[in-house]
Amino acid sequence: MPRRREPTARQARLGAELLKLRDAAGLSGREAAALLGTDAARLSQIESGVGGVSEDTVRRVAANYSCADAELIEALVAMATDRSRGWWEEYRGKLPNTFLDLAELEHHCTFRLDVEFLHIPGLFQTEAYARAVFSYRVPELPDADLERRVRHRMARKVIIEGPAVVPYEAVIHEAALRIRVGDRTATRTQLARVLELSEADHVAVRVIPFDLDGFAGATNSMMYVGGVVPKLDTAVRDGPQGAGFIDSEAQLGAFRTLFRKVEAVSLDPERSRDFIHKLAKEL
Repeated sequence: MPRRREPTARQARLGAELLKLRDAAGLSGREAAALLGTDAARLSQIESGVGGVSEDTVRRVAANYSCADAELIEALVAMATDRSRGWWEEYRGKLPNTFLDLAELEHHCTFRLDVEFLHIPGLFQTEAYARAVFSYRVPELPDADLERRVRHRMARKVIIEGPAVVPYEAVIHEAALRIRVGDRTATRTQLARVLELSEADHVAVRVIPFDLDGFAGATNSMMYVGGVVPKLDTAVRDGPQGAGFIDSEAQLGAFRTLFRKVEAVSLDPERSRDFIHKLAKEL
């Protein structure tokens, strides 16, 4: 297969998972390449996501690395053979690649968990709210770029509003609900949108109120995306240069624990809806 100039996050993740299998087998790059009938340079390209990989190669890798996890193998084969082009491809070359990578990650997810302290989660945002968030960027974006980012964010809602929705749970701090990203009317509309979506069977919204004692986790906003199998879960953290994708088992375990800790101290969905209703009436 031809060498890629810039692999997507999904292609890079496939390579990283194959590298994890090799490390688990205790094989050097040279040893593994010899077993596969290739050279170390070609194997390095595969493991970095730069080199494409076929179904046959994935199955040979699994066999030679003594991997007996059938579900994981089938999931990796699906990643290797997926040639579909999603809705996000219309933005390629027009938005940073991390925007496209996030949309593709969500397209293949089985569930999603969010924790937010300063902003309404992106999947809940109205156009006005998203536009206000992106408008605050310094330096300011050209109007065309701003509108593309807003449209992209709205399109990502397909995972909770489209024909094939996934379970979604969002834990939102009271600060995010109270901060007026737009004006009073826009804020009221945004809260109404959160309440509307929270009524769906596959959506759960939990609120962390200000008056909670002993809460020290307000710096830990996070997004956790479920994979086809747990080993393919991904945590996402926002950074100065865009979203960062995390896939190490130790860090994924830490993120799962963190989410459950935050979830445990939040209000249950019914009390959370009552809380948001009360906030909206105060505006």
